[in-house]
Amino acid sequence: MKALIQRVSSASVTVDNEVVGDIRQGLLVLLGVEPHDTEDTVKAACSKLSRYRVFSDSDGKMNLSVKDIGGSVLLISQFTLAGDTKKGLRPSFSSAAKPDHANAIYQRLAEQLRLEGVPCDTGIFAADMKVALVNDGPVTFMLEF
Repeated sequence: MKALIQRVSSASVTVDNEVVGDIRQGLLVLLGVEPHDTEDTVKAACSKLSRYRVFSDSDGKMNLSVKDIGGSVLLISQFTLAGDTKKGLRPSFSSAAKPDHANAIYQRLAEQLRLEGVPCDTGIFAADMKVALVNDGPVTFMLEF
């Protein structure tokens, strides 16, 4: 599993001209699911995402997590993150999970984040989504689980 996370002041996702997910301060998480991802991967990802310290404390140091600040997560499934770009001029997606598995893992991670006490909005799996965000910093990290 790969997650491109961005610290945001706000983020939203629109499908067919309708906003389906919308957060204020928190994390935009673009998630790429791979075939080997399991419930253990979900638990590890949830633990890290909810506790990853990318928000500034009173001294301006990144010491606070999304949980610490009472922020939210906007979780977007993005199979292209699992693409292999090492060769040629076109990515290969053979390393991405099949849609049924990917959707199950994606939905499970959203559920786990909510159970962890982190409000989590989502996009719509496999839909054509328009994602808008205000990247705060900018702060962006690639996490792998």
